Amino acid sequence: MGILDKAKELSGKVNESITAFSSYEVIANTVIKAVGKQEKINEILRQKGSNYRVADIELGMGVPPTVTFGVRRIKETSNERLSES
Repeated sequence: MGILDKAKELSGKVNESITAFSSYEVIANTVIKAVGKQEKINEILRQKGSNYRVADIELGMGVPPTVTFGVRRIKETSNERLSES
């Protein structure tokens, strides 16, 4: 198999991956899984007394597909407010 044949085969696989990820059901399942992870992580953060939560989820439809979580601060601690005064 020549290099051009290998390139064609690889581009076919990439095209299949993109087509599969763009199906509505696959995207919906990805959202459900990502939100489930967000809720579990936020519960762990809450139990540990953290001031941070996973607040944003971004899905990237690339090769490979990506899920990115954004972390946000939810409140100041009372010690920080005192030290800033």
